[in-house]
Amino acid sequence: MQGIALSRAFYEEIVAPFLATAAPGLSYAAALIGYGSELLGFDDEQSKDHNWGPRVHIHLSEADFRVQAQPLLAAFADVVLETFAGEPIGWRARPHPAASGPDAAGDFEHGLEFHTIEGKLEAHLDRRSLENLTPFDWLGFPEQKLLAFTAGAVFHDSDGRLTAARQALAYFPHDVWYYRIACQWRRIAEEQAFVGRAGQAGDDLGSRLVAGRLVRDVMALGFLLERRYAPYAKWFGTGFSRLPIAAVLTPDLDAALQAMAWNERGEALARAYLTLATVQKERGIAPFAPVIGPYHERPFVTINTDDALKAAMAAIKDLGLRSLPIMGAIDQASDLTPPSLMRRGRNR
Repeated sequence: MQGIALSRAFYEEIVAPFLATAAPGLSYAAALIGYGSELLGFDDEQSKDHNWGPRVHIHLSEADFRVQAQPLLAAFADVVLETFAGEPIGWRARPHPAASGPDAAGDFEHGLEFHTIEGKLEAHLDRRSLENLTPFDWLGFPEQKLLAFTAGAVFHDSDGRLTAARQALAYFPHDVWYYRIACQWRRIAEEQAFVGRAGQAGDDLGSRLVAGRLVRDVMALGFLLERRYAPYAKWFGTGFSRLPIAAVLTPDLDAALQAMAWNERGEALARAYLTLATVQKERGIAPFAPVIGPYHERPFVTINTDDALKAAMAAIKDLGLRSLPIMGAIDQASDLTPPSLMRRGRNR
């Protein structure tokens, strides 16, 4: 059984009846969000060695959390069985401890946790409210954090607040999306000729390294064109493989990584760039006329990224965003896992 299905059954068969008896009339949202391969459906037997099993997060109002969380946590520990559906109830503590803090309460004895939505937002995005989000706020939200909050499943939502928050963060706003597309093409623009130049200079290892970076950049642009949040490095390839665009991109990406000669690498990557540009054009996403050709007078195959940048930036309506340097959002400028330059204490 996949983790999400296990946790849903745990909620429906054990947690929901417990809450109906222990706290009748309590308004709450029950979900499994935040972390774990099961949120994306990627969990397997290996996943069971840590923080996998019957898990449910109950989200309460701040007032109800202060009064109800700890008593309910203790009461549940007294009545829950040691196993559910053949899986141990006890907390598998590596690397995450049971939830604990001013907005979170958990217990090593079982997988039921209590949270506030405000606390969950702060843990993911460093803000307790989604009111008045600006494009610049969005540029500071790492994709992995957005994915963690919007993936998984909601099993019950009395007042709809958690569902509304997830819908508000479901994907980048129009202008932020186009800015990220422009910046992703910029990343390709900066290095696409280096595959050939490094190889021509006799640095085959360097050529391969640049090719690998460009493969990742192509995949990241694929996520953007499909309007899907990209997971962090561990699940990046798995997530990409499930995108519709992966079927047409993967053969050329594989060819680029497996090529023994720098010119073959460059040509395979150029075919991938052309596929990206063609998809953009067909879908009306900042379309431009793609041209594959040499890099100025040098024999390196590249695509006309300047036109890609202009088309994407021209589609942005927000003047502040249009005036920014084409450098990228936080996780385009940094490859930390996940990156975070968010300032603590802001927008609380």
